[in-house]
Amino acid sequence: MALLSVHQLAFIFGLLGNIVGFLVFLAPVPTFYTIYKKKSSEGYHSIPYVIALCSAMLLLYYGFLKSDAILIITINSIGCAIEITYIVLYLIFAPEKEKRFTIKLILFFNIGAFSLLMVVVNFLIKPPHRVTAVGWVCAAYNLAVFAAPLSIMRKVIKTKSVEYMPFTLSFFLTLCATTWFFYGFFVKDMFIALPNVLGFLFGIVQMILYMVYKSKQGKQANQKQQDQYTDMKLSSMESPKFYTKEMQMSQDVHRHNNESNANNV
Repeated sequence: MALLSVHQLAFIFGLLGNIVGFLVFLAPVPTFYTIYKKKSSEGYHSIPYVIALCSAMLLLYYGFLKSDAILIITINSIGCAIEITYIVLYLIFAPEKEKRFTIKLILFFNIGAFSLLMVVVNFLIKPPHRVTAVGWVCAAYNLAVFAAPLSIMRKVIKTKSVEYMPFTLSFFLTLCATTWFFYGFFVKDMFIALPNVLGFLFGIVQMILYMVYKSKQGKQANQKQQDQYTDMKLSSMESPKFYTKEMQMSQDVHRHNNESNANNV
């Protein structure tokens, strides 16, 4: 059996990256279904979707500048479409204050900063160096995005609760980082491979934290149920009904003794 070539391995991992990446992009669907049902996005934040859109736009631009990067272009085109849909839905149902804040974010990141990058790259950087320049921007931005879960991990450790860190999402993000790392490795693209090393490591740490604190939560829940059951038993024993029965039994015994004493006399 012949071994797969580097090009074939790159295609396989790139295709897997597209599939897993698509599933990750769909992760917020339940959130937006809830928003649609409530007809309000109050209590939710738009920042993750604006940041995700910016990341997809940068990688899409990088894919167009780079030769033979169709797999980068496909997933990030889909990602842009999905994130724009999320943002539009958010804006439709957002309170006025959140709506203004989201529009400012879009104008700053997705329009202002991205347009400035395109101007600098196209007018100030020579064509042979454009891919490298945009690659460094993508790598730096994605490193910052991958580092974002640090605040969530700190919250999990502090609260000893995994409520804000779903295992499924952590698993798919880790899987996504793994597939794109190997894609970058096989096509010799360090701007794709290196940020996903950090994504993989953070994903593993998140899953370990989940298992540790989920186990502790389960033990605490069992202990709480046992304590509640014990409290209920003690409460029932100490209830007026229990005391009434005890008093009645005591009175019956006392009456029986008196009657016996009377008969003996």
